Amino acid sequence: MSRYKLIPQEKREEILRRIKEGGESANSVALESGVSPKTVYNWLAKPTEKSAVSWPEYNRVRRENEQLKAIVGELTLGLKRTKKI
Repeated sequence: MSRYKLIPQEKREEILRRIKEGGESANSVALESGVSPKTVYNWLAKPTEKSAVSWPEYNRVRRENEQLKAIVGELTLGLKRTKKI
Protein backbone atom coordinates (compact mmCIF):
# COMPACT_ATOMS: atom_id res chain seq x y z
CA MET A 1 0.00 0.00 0.00
CA SER A 2 1.41 3.35 -1.05
CA ARG A 3 1.74 6.25 1.37
CA TYR A 4 1.31 8.69 -1.46
CA LYS A 5 -2.01 9.72 -2.86
CA LEU A 6 -2.53 11.40 -6.16
CA ILE A 7 -3.98 14.88 -5.94
CA PRO A 8 -6.43 15.66 -8.76
CA GLN A 9 -5.20 18.37 -11.13
CA GLU A 10 -8.29 20.50 -10.37
CA LYS A 11 -7.55 20.45 -6.64
CA ARG A 12 -3.91 21.30 -7.26
CA GLU A 13 -4.86 24.25 -9.48
CA GLU A 14 -7.38 25.45 -6.86
CA ILE A 15 -4.73 25.35 -4.12
CA LEU A 16 -2.18 27.21 -6.24
CA ARG A 17 -4.78 29.79 -7.32
CA ARG A 18 -5.73 30.50 -3.71
CA ILE A 19 -2.08 31.06 -2.84
CA LYS A 20 -1.06 33.08 -5.89
CA GLU A 21 -4.18 35.15 -6.50
CA GLY A 22 -5.87 35.03 -3.12
CA GLY A 23 -2.75 35.82 -1.11
CA GLU A 24 -3.39 33.01 1.36
CA SER A 25 -0.42 31.32 3.04
CA ALA A 26 0.76 28.03 1.59
CA ASN A 27 0.72 26.34 5.01
CA SER A 28 -2.86 27.24 5.82
CA VAL A 29 -4.19 26.27 2.39
CA ALA A 30 -2.25 22.99 2.50
CA LEU A 31 -3.56 22.04 5.92
CA GLU A 32 -7.12 22.99 4.96
CA SER A 33 -6.91 20.88 1.83
CA GLY A 34 -5.31 17.86 3.47
CA VAL A 35 -2.09 18.18 1.47
CA SER A 36 1.41 18.35 2.91
CA PRO A 37 2.82 21.90 2.99
CA LYS A 38 6.03 20.49 1.51
CA THR A 39 4.06 19.22 -1.47
CA VAL A 40 2.50 22.65 -2.00
CA TYR A 41 5.91 24.35 -1.81
CA ASN A 42 7.23 21.86 -4.38
CA TRP A 43 4.34 22.75 -6.69
CA LEU A 44 5.10 26.45 -6.24
CA ALA A 45 8.79 25.93 -7.01
CA LYS A 46 8.04 24.35 -10.40
CA PRO A 47 7.46 26.69 -13.31
CA THR A 48 3.98 26.43 -14.79
CA GLU A 49 3.18 26.27 -18.48
CA LYS A 50 1.89 29.85 -18.29
CA SER A 51 5.09 31.28 -16.84
CA ALA A 52 8.73 30.51 -17.39
CA VAL A 53 9.65 31.53 -13.84
CA SER A 54 8.78 29.66 -10.65
CA TRP A 55 6.67 31.36 -8.00
CA PRO A 56 9.49 31.69 -5.40
CA GLU A 57 11.77 33.15 -8.06
CA TYR A 58 9.06 35.64 -9.07
CA ASN A 59 8.61 36.73 -5.45
CA ARG A 60 12.37 37.12 -4.99
CA VAL A 61 12.65 39.30 -8.11
CA ARG A 62 9.60 41.35 -7.07
CA ARG A 63 11.08 42.05 -3.62
CA GLU A 64 14.43 42.94 -5.17
CA ASN A 65 12.67 45.31 -7.57
CA GLU A 66 10.88 47.04 -4.68
CA GLN A 67 14.19 47.47 -2.84
CA LEU A 68 15.84 48.93 -5.94
CA LYS A 69 12.97 51.37 -6.43
CA ALA A 70 13.37 52.51 -2.82
CA ILE A 71 17.11 53.05 -3.34
CA VAL A 72 16.54 55.02 -6.55
CA GLY A 73 13.93 57.14 -4.76
CA GLU A 74 16.33 57.95 -1.92
CA LEU A 75 19.11 58.84 -4.37
CA THR A 76 16.75 61.06 -6.38
CA LEU A 77 15.71 62.93 -3.25
CA GLY A 78 19.35 63.35 -2.27
CA LEU A 79 20.19 64.83 -5.67
CA LYS A 80 17.25 67.25 -5.51
CA ARG A 81 18.35 68.42 -2.06
CA THR A 82 21.93 69.05 -3.19
CA LYS A 83 20.75 71.03 -6.24
CA LYS A 84 18.64 73.31 -4.02
CA ILE A 85 21.62 74.22 -1.83
